Amino acid sequence: MNILVYRYGSICEPDFISGFRELGNNVHELSYEMADKCIPADRLIRLVSQELDQHSYDFVFSINFFPFLSEVCNIYHIRYLCQTVDSPVMELFSYSVTNPWNRIFLFDMQQYREIAPLNPDCVFHLPLATNPSRWDSVINNATAGQIQKYSSDISFVGSLYTEKCPYNRFTGSQTYLGGFLEGLMNSQERIYGYHFLEECLTDSMVDEFRAHLPGFYTPPELFRRDDRIAMVRLYMDAKISVKERLHIMQIVGNHFGIDLYTGSNTDGLPVRNRGLAKSLTEMPLIFHHSKINLNITSKSIREGLPLRIFDVLGCGGFLITNYQSEIPELFTPDEDLVLYDSYDDLVDKIEFYLTHENRRKEIAHNGHEKVCRFHNYPERILQMISLAYGL
Repeated sequence: MNILVYRYGSICEPDFISGFRELGNNVHELSYEMADKCIPADRLIRLVSQELDQHSYDFVFSINFFPFLSEVCNIYHIRYLCQTVDSPVMELFSYSVTNPWNRIFLFDMQQYREIAPLNPDCVFHLPLATNPSRWDSVINNATAGQIQKYSSDISFVGSLYTEKCPYNRFTGSQTYLGGFLEGLMNSQERIYGYHFLEECLTDSMVDEFRAHLPGFYTPPELFRRDDRIAMVRLYMDAKISVKERLHIMQIVGNHFGIDLYTGSNTDGLPVRNRGLAKSLTEMPLIFHHSKINLNITSKSIREGLPLRIFDVLGCGGFLITNYQSEIPELFTPDEDLVLYDSYDDLVDKIEFYLTHENRRKEIAHNGHEKVCRFHNYPERILQMISLAYGL
């Protein structure tokens, strides 16, 4: 197949491209947006159209959904395949999702249930994947100094979101609504497997919140507007993720100590801030040489598995992660990875696995074997193409 890949700079793009090529496909990349994030939409439309005029492609592919790509492909009657890796993806509220030439793949089942009814034959659920061969290359070529540097008892790689939480613009924290929302968020923080915020908010609450948050999200033209969804997924979910990560750093740091790789401010937290980790050259070594890796899924991901789960296992790392309802569909808990469902449970499991090395290594081995066999990019791409072409 001849494939046109539109790139904007997602960390997943190189893995999909190498996966396409490994399966024998020809891939051409359009990377205008990587070089210029401010490039106007009308110019992008012209550039993509020119490419489709000059060359023949079986389909266009992108990470996440781009309405303008959907519209161009719809005009040219060429399939547009895209895979979400983020949540929320507000572009899914574009009316373009109904175009018949779309083939939209959503990693979170909640995304799928919400979007699929708008275009039932063209929207699919498809989990994410990892690239074990790339990680193995980094791990196998590590020096003794690198191994020593990145070895940890417990590590977490990621932002605390404190520096970029949009909820912090809310000016009504001292109102009744502010207290009510604080209680809701504190409750949701401690519940895994069920997300209840949207059903607890009245229209008047949403209106009041919008009035007290400067720059509240306004969808572009030709997008469906739902302020309740925007309030929860863009603002409240982000604040809950901040709370959860700070609490876990405090609890785990006080009990055991933790190496935190982040650009976030960690003043006052009992952690060793190791700074930012390079995704392609340092993260694999952290994942592989940490006795325990933590994953704390962003609250905006309702049911699906974030990329971090696949990548830790793809590096042969031992993982303790919060419960997500889709995990048992892909992995066997306590055989491939370990789940926690409360902060006390997390502390107990960290304590157990720090002192049971053989069991810890066995689980890490099982998880690595499973992603190598079932959750690599060529395997996922074959599933995607099969669904896209009804094979």
